[in-house]
Amino acid sequence: MRLHVLLAGTVQAVRLDESVPALYALTERGEAKIVLHPNCRTEQYLTRVRELLGGHALGSPGGYPVHLRRWTRMGQASPKSLEAMLLLGETEAVVAVAHTQGLTDELARRVWWAQTSSEVACAMLAHAEVARGAMARTLADYLIEHLPFVEDPLAAMNSVRIMLAAGQPDAAGRQALWQKAKRRPHYFVGFLEHLPDALPGDIPARSCGVALTALADAGNPWATQLRRAYSASGQSFLRAAELALEKPAVPEAVYALLDAIGRWCAPLAGADGRAQLSASLPEHGPALEALAVLAATCASCAEPILTRSTAVGPHMRKKLEPLVAPLLAQLRALQ
Repeated sequence: MRLHVLLAGTVQAVRLDESVPALYALTERGEAKIVLHPNCRTEQYLTRVRELLGGHALGSPGGYPVHLRRWTRMGQASPKSLEAMLLLGETEAVVAVAHTQGLTDELARRVWWAQTSSEVACAMLAHAEVARGAMARTLADYLIEHLPFVEDPLAAMNSVRIMLAAGQPDAAGRQALWQKAKRRPHYFVGFLEHLPDALPGDIPARSCGVALTALADAGNPWATQLRRAYSASGQSFLRAAELALEKPAVPEAVYALLDAIGRWCAPLAGADGRAQLSASLPEHGPALEALAVLAATCASCAEPILTRSTAVGPHMRKKLEPLVAPLLAQLRALQ
């Protein structure tokens, strides 16, 4: 009876705690709790509760339908069904809503009440609307707090990438993450991807000289990119790329890193002006050659090596040495 009375009102999300057991509901007036008193085996009783919730939310007395499990997990749920899915008391349904394309900031708030985890935080923060909304800071704070306990380097790297892509955390938080990246270089990948010209590093700029500056001001793309490399942010980019490239932990980090380096030099693709710069300022020849090599760098450079092996860590790095060693030399030539 209490469940029927609760569901007759405005319920935004439902959470089942099987250990008590109890049902929690998020309503417009706050959180409600109903302690459950099984009159049969607890598992059987909770199945009946889920059947009641499924019948109320989706008209499906069997609970969370199997066909919906497949489609919603792929992010293909109908926007109209998202609110209803949060009333099922099913963890899988909540995670599905977190991944779906129709997620809004308000739905993110309800999802976060129903299921708090790093997976859910990353999934929701990756949505542009959530990244712009009120929930972004809450999700980023959670990810940062739990980041030290994430042992999987791929998961940790992706958490940082998602946060920075969403414009999180604030300047102080980014500085703290940058410092931690010196011990966990895979954090640098997100910075190189999303903040290539606004890195929080403290490396001083390298002198450009009057002649190089003049050519850059005149629109020579090679001079412009070289001046960018010599700037404080450019030097931080090069150093971070070097540190990340020295000890990548997983193939995904290598692919993302190589693409980030190549995008940084994207203005040089098909650009003229190198010959002019080489002729007028031959002392920059090695730096221009380094830029040319970096501009040709991308994930596909590593595919012939990584697609033939399942190695990770030091063994993977040993296999990558013929590719990585020349790239490191070019990165250092620009510093």
